[in-house]
Amino acid sequence: MNYPRLVWVGVRMRVKEFTVSRWFLLMCVLQPVIFATIAFYMFKGGGQPGTLLYAALGAGMMGIWSTTLFGSGGALQWNRWQGTLELLVAAPPPFLVVLFPLTLATSITGAYSLAATLFWGRVFFGVPLHFAHPLAFAVAIPAAVLSLGLMGLLMASSFILYRHANALSNLLEYPVWVATGLLFPLSLLPGWVRPISWLLAPRWGIDAIRHSALGGGPVWFPIGMCAVTGVAYLVLAGIFLQWFERAARARATLALT
Repeated sequence: MNYPRLVWVGVRMRVKEFTVSRWFLLMCVLQPVIFATIAFYMFKGGGQPGTLLYAALGAGMMGIWSTTLFGSGGALQWNRWQGTLELLVAAPPPFLVVLFPLTLATSITGAYSLAATLFWGRVFFGVPLHFAHPLAFAVAIPAAVLSLGLMGLLMASSFILYRHANALSNLLEYPVWVATGLLFPLSLLPGWVRPISWLLAPRWGIDAIRHSALGGGPVWFPIGMCAVTGVAYLVLAGIFLQWFERAARARATLALT
């Protein structure tokens, strides 16, 4: 079985599905623009030069994280409501391979938010789009998107067993925004927050994007950490999916709504 082709076809189909969803378009285009506008005025009020692009990149990553967080869990619920979750689990390929295109597509769709915030900032606020390391910036974006997609795969594994686990997504959105320094430096937070941020892909994704765009920090190390955390998420998701799928089959709760 050609797993790369299966992933590619699944990602393409899911991206098409998400791009015609009004809810996803609201999450990845309109919401980041609202947050970016608020952040622009806050940073302008601070009077510090060069911070508008900092705020734009952070707001874009906020949109990617929100889309990944809600999409990864919500898509499984939608399949459960439509009666197709059993078909996905019973398909010949491993469920990990079937589920991964779904979570990756949410991150790819969320990447619209980064483009939307940069366009909005450039046109309406005059944000300069001169990147310190253009090549590294072009590598950092897909690295961040892929690592967040794998993080969504890990989170989505719990949604198979716990029917209302997607309610936890409402609790995870804002703490991750804060703990990963999407809008302000981690140095402003208590010291115990930093070790937690090391385990979260958005922290390394935003570091890679900001350092490649603004300079002033290592570029390839956070890109490498995106790969490391992504591999860790993939391994854990494979283990958890086996446990949760077996438990859901034993309890006959897979199709319950």
